[in-house]
Amino acid sequence: MSDLLERVTAFRAAFARRQAAELVELPGAFAVRDPEFPRSQEHNQLIVEAPDADPAALPGLAVQGLGPRRRYRINVLDEALGERATPVLAATGYERDTELVLARDTAGCLLPEPAARPVELADLRDPVFHQQFEWSPDEVLARQLTERRSARLRGAETVLFLAARTPEGEIAAWCDLYLDPAAGLAQVEDLVTGAAHRGRGHGDTLLATGLALAAAAGIPQLFLIADASDWPREWYGRRGFTELGRTHSFLNR
Repeated sequence: MSDLLERVTAFRAAFARRQAAELVELPGAFAVRDPEFPRSQEHNQLIVEAPDADPAALPGLAVQGLGPRRRYRINVLDEALGERATPVLAATGYERDTELVLARDTAGCLLPEPAARPVELADLRDPVFHQQFEWSPDEVLARQLTERRSARLRGAETVLFLAARTPEGEIAAWCDLYLDPAAGLAQVEDLVTGAAHRGRGHGDTLLATGLALAAAAGIPQLFLIADASDWPREWYGRRGFTELGRTHSFLNR
C-alpha cells in the first residue's frame, strides 16, 4: 500500500468513526450505527480495517456490531483482504461492489468562474430529496438519505456543502467537501447534478471549486471514491485523477 493510499484509508476510517452516533469496536473492525438514519448503509455498517482479518468471521462481526437488521453491509478497506473475502462472503449470501480510490494533486488549482459556493443543509434539502426520491421512490428512504448529511458535519475538521447554481439562482448540482490540513487530504463526496441540469458543466464547476479550496487550505491531495463499474470513473480520469487502489463492500441479499 502506498503512503498516500494508507493515509486515505486512515482518513476514511477516522471519518466514519467521528460521524457515527454509536460506535462498536471489534477485532480488526468496527461497527458504526445511527438510529436516526437506520436505512443509511453509510451510517450502519461494519468497517474492516485489519488486512489480516478472518473473512469467515466477518458476517458474525456484522451481526455482533450492528444488531438485528434486514441487510448487513461490510466495508473492507484493504483490497487484498476484500479479494480473499469475496468467495467466503458469497457463500453466505453476500454480493460485492468494488469502489476505486482516485486522487490528484491540487497544486495550481484556481477557483472557476462562476465557482460553486458553500450552502447550508437547509438549502440542499429540497433538491437532494427530489433527486433521491427519483432514484428510489420510497419517501422514508429518500428523507433519511437527505438528512444524513447532518451527521457528516462531525466527520472532518472542515465539512462544506457546495452547490453550483443556474444563472437564475436555482441549485443545479451539489457535493460534500471534507478538508483535513493535518492529514494533508481533502475529499469530494456525493457529487450529483440534478436530472434537469445535466450536461451543462455543473459537475466540473463543483470539482474545480473543491480542488481550489483544498489548494487554498494548503492541502496537496484531493481524493474521491468512484464505482468501479460506472461511467464517473472515466469522467474523473479525464480530469486528472488516477487510481490509488480499490476497496470492496459487501451487502447480503
